[in-house]
Amino acid sequence: MSVINIDKNNFQEEVLNSAKPVLLDFWASWCGPCRMVGPIVDEIAAQRSDIKVGKINVDQQPELAAQFGIVSIPTLAVMKNGALVSKAVGARPKEQILAML
Repeated sequence: MSVINIDKNNFQEEVLNSAKPVLLDFWASWCGPCRMVGPIVDEIAAQRSDIKVGKINVDQQPELAAQFGIVSIPTLAVMKNGALVSKAVGARPKEQILAML
């Protein structure tokens, strides 16, 4: 499955109403650690059809970043049944990201 760009217009449908767990990557283009995590998140999206993977650009979606209390990026969040079940700040290796799921 490919990565979905999440914004305030599709958040309800793609994240809150998702039947699958959703891995969210909060990032920005100027963030070095985000550029390290991005390819890992893309790889997880390609390998795991049992989850949904979304990216939220904090510069373009400040409302969503504020809703999740994002103060540092990259931040990864896992949503299940519309609820936040785990959140991790900072670059993580693939194994740690998968362990969040």
